[in-house]
Amino acid sequence: MTARKPLLVVMGVSGSGKSTLGTALADRLHIPFEDGDALHPAANIEKMASGHPLTDADRWPWLDRVGARIDGWRRAGTGGVVACSALKRAYRDRLAAPDVTFVYLAETPGTIRARLARRQGHFMPKSLVDSQFQTLEPPQPDERAVLSPPGQDVQARCQAIIAALQRQGP
Repeated sequence: MTARKPLLVVMGVSGSGKSTLGTALADRLHIPFEDGDALHPAANIEKMASGHPLTDADRWPWLDRVGARIDGWRRAGTGGVVACSALKRAYRDRLAAPDVTFVYLAETPGTIRARLARRQGHFMPKSLVDSQFQTLEPPQPDERAVLSPPGQDVQARCQAIIAALQRQGP
């Protein structure tokens, strides 16, 4: 019998490296990757690009799209990795299932501000960093989550996350 392929949500504030790490994890695990930003409705992108944080009402339909992508991977048996901020417990609860693991990319506000100042071509302005950290509710011990602390390069993070997933089991 083959091992079940993982379903991962790489979460954290904008600029924490979700897409970079998610892509690397998907490559290492040979599973699909989806950037949750691509699932946002145009109105959400326009709102954030104009410097306004999203409300819960803005996020629910987007989270439902992310959840549908995870469900599709589950049904197909492919596993998958989605980069999705999932900043609040309520958002993670909307996506949670016994086979979904959240990978939390912890970063400091200073690191995020520096990254966003260098980032080009993304709709999320650095002016929303503070609102992201105000919204953030880090995963709690009762959630199926793996912490990826700051200060490691992408490959070291991948190795540590994969090891944690193996210890966690199905």
